[in-house]
Amino acid sequence: MGSVKDLQILQKPTQAEMGIGRFRFSDRYSVFDWGEMPDLIDSKGSALCLMGAYCFEKLEQKGIKTHYKGLVNPSGETVKFSELKKPSDLMEVSLVNVHRPKTCVVGSKIIHDYSAYTPTLRNSLIPLEIIYRNGLPEGSSVFKRLEQGKITIKDLGLDHYPSAGEQLAKPIFDVSTKLEETDRYVTWTEAKKIAGLTDQELSQVKTLLLTTDQTINELASKACLKNEDGKIELAFDDHRALMVVDVVGTLDECRFTYNGVHVSKEIARQFYKKTSWYSNLEQAKREAEAKGIQDWKSLCKSQPPKLDPALKAIIGEMYMSAANELTGSKLFNAPSLAQVIAQYKEYLKE
Repeated sequence: MGSVKDLQILQKPTQAEMGIGRFRFSDRYSVFDWGEMPDLIDSKGSALCLMGAYCFEKLEQKGIKTHYKGLVNPSGETVKFSELKKPSDLMEVSLVNVHRPKTCVVGSKIIHDYSAYTPTLRNSLIPLEIIYRNGLPEGSSVFKRLEQGKITIKDLGLDHYPSAGEQLAKPIFDVSTKLEETDRYVTWTEAKKIAGLTDQELSQVKTLLLTTDQTINELASKACLKNEDGKIELAFDDHRALMVVDVVGTLDECRFTYNGVHVSKEIARQFYKKTSWYSNLEQAKREAEAKGIQDWKSLCKSQPPKLDPALKAIIGEMYMSAANELTGSKLFNAPSLAQVIAQYKEYLKE
C-alpha cells in the first residue's frame, strides 16, 4: 500500500525473473511527502489509471519498453485502453525487486548506503526520480532551491535568473532520490553512483526522459494543456534493459497548466501552502535535516486540515475532465476542462 495506490502481488519477482502485479489507484492524494491526506477526491484513482495507461501505450508505440501489461476490466480481463467500456482503477504491470538503501546517522548526518546497486544488478527498480522541466511555473521547486542556495542558474544551464511562468528554450533535466524518507535532489554524477549506472546507461536514461517528455507534450496539447514539468521512474528488467515503470503522464506525475492555470495536484499544494500546517511541516523538515532525524513527520506540530469542500469538488472534476480530453475519450461524465477551469477561477475570487 502506497500513499495513493495499492499493489496487489499476483506473482512475486525473483532475483532472475520479473513478477506480475496490479496497481489499484485510489482516490487518496499526497502532497509534500506527507503521505495520505485527510480527504478522498472522487474518481481521482480511475482518472490517473486511465491517463497512465494511455500514455504507456503511446510510449510503447514509439518503441519504449514499459512494465505496463494492460487495464483490468470488470470481468477481470486484461485489456488495452481502446477496449475499455467504462473507467477502471486497476492496472496490471510487471514487477521488479526494490532494494531500499540502508540508513545510519553519522555525526547528526543521515547516510544512505546504496552499495546494493551495481552495474550488474538486474530486475530492480532504479532508486531515482528522473525529472524534466519545460517551463518554470509558479510553485516550481526550482525557485525555492535557488533562494536557499541549493542550486545555481549555471546548474540549470541558464544565463539569467528565471521568473515564474517562464518557458524554457530546451528542457532542463533534474534528478532526485526515490527511496529515502524525503526526496533529495542530487547531481547527475551522484545519481549515476547511487544507481550503479554506466556512462552508456546514464545517456540512455536521459534519452528515455526526453522521449517521454515529448510524448506527453503531444498528448497534453490535444487537451490544450502545457506540460510544464514531470517525473518518470525507471527499472532494469531481468536482462538489465531499461524500462519506464510506476505511472506517467498523469496529473500527479506532471504539472500541467491551461492558459496559465494549474491543472494538477499543484492546486492542492497551493491551498495547503496558506495553512499553518505547511509552516509547521517546513520547520519540521529543517529541524530533522539539522539533527539527522529521518522521521521528520514526528517533529511536525500539527496535522493537515481537510480541503475546502468546494475546492475538493473542483479538483475531482478536473481529474475526470483532464482524463477525458487527454485520452480523447468520454469515459467520465464530467464537464469540459474549460468549464472546470472557469469554476476554479471563480472559486479563487471568493
